[in-house]
Amino acid sequence: MEERLCLECGKPVYGRIDKKFCDDQCRNTFNNKQNSDSNNYVRNVHNILRRNRRILEELNPKGKSKTTRSKLTEKGFDFNYHTSTYTTKAGATYYFCYEYGYLPIEGDYFALVKKQEYVN
Repeated sequence: MEERLCLECGKPVYGRIDKKFCDDQCRNTFNNKQNSDSNNYVRNVHNILRRNRRILEELNPKGKSKTTRSKLTEKGFDFNYHTSTYTTKAGATYYFCYEYGYLPIEGDYFALVKKQEYVN
């Protein structure tokens, strides 16, 4: 029978036949390394989206409100990042950061909304 070696540290692995790591620390270290290369970009984008959502949530506590571009920008909102869009039959496009969204309206004003549907 061929000796199995830990994918992280190279030490012999004992126990179940499908075991790949000698212990939990090696398993965690290996998986963290595997995921970290591409995760920096994803983590940065996700942080921007979370900040945008937090700002929209803060400015829209009741589910519908109005604000200005300057107030959003002052709080650190980044208009380049959103999770989805919704275009109405009238052609108005709402931009969403998760369940919180905004619609550019006249001048530098924005209508803020919260989606009522939830994904289970």
